[in-house]
Amino acid sequence: MRVTRRLRYPESNCNFPGGRKPILSHARRVLIAALVLGALTLAPLRAGAEGILVFAAASLKTALDEIASEFEQETGLGVTVSYASSSVLARQIQLGAPADLFISANVDWMDTLQDQDLIDPASRTDLLGNGLVLVVGGEGADIAEMQPENALASALEDGYLAMALVDAVPAGIYGKAALESLGLWQGLQGQIAQTDNVRAALALVATGAVPMGIVYRSDALVEGRVRVIAEFSADLHPPIIYPAAVTATGAESAQVFLNYLQSQPARVVFEAQGFALPNG
Repeated sequence: MRVTRRLRYPESNCNFPGGRKPILSHARRVLIAALVLGALTLAPLRAGAEGILVFAAASLKTALDEIASEFEQETGLGVTVSYASSSVLARQIQLGAPADLFISANVDWMDTLQDQDLIDPASRTDLLGNGLVLVVGGEGADIAEMQPENALASALEDGYLAMALVDAVPAGIYGKAALESLGLWQGLQGQIAQTDNVRAALALVATGAVPMGIVYRSDALVEGRVRVIAEFSADLHPPIIYPAAVTATGAESAQVFLNYLQSQPARVVFEAQGFALPNG
């Protein structure tokens, strides 16, 4: 599968309050991990005359790579996927990036594009759901029975909590809402290490740069270097919904791929990797 990536993870993209940062060796390890993940694309290119260019939330990478490969084999249509935070991708579409299909990790960014006539509203569908979990470095990803507030109090201490950008990136927005619902945000906001997207937050924990992080359930299940110690109840944050839509300038083949994403073979992959299915 042809996946376009131009990666930049400057140190400034991980925002540590008060100017404090992990030691340099940790920063280097995080940078390398982020590069390997390939979670952020800043300059996607047209997929080609017969190809489909998909802009997709970074948390979809593992599942969508597998599904796109199967789609290519079955149809002969090429798929190029650009992964980044939903906010970055939406802004690129606003600036004229030639995406054919957009899959966001929350409804607000899709609503914004729809209000600006940048997607085909008839094609829009709620594709997937997800959950939020609290992770620490360690083997395995079995969700424990510990409550998030107890886990944070016992394990975070003076360390940092990795999260995607809390005012722009869906995973960060959901995570902040959950902490506010628990009455923890005020006390913890000085210990939040913010990153450009959820996969970068996951990398901070996986490489040991920070002790804990809040990520999607699906992200934790594909990263063997982290362990889930608590799951946030769905009533602590707005519903996590992944809407998908063909863009206003999208190729006709984009709808073919979107239909495939709703097929049983694709749903098996999504469900196996921790995503929730519509009405599931």
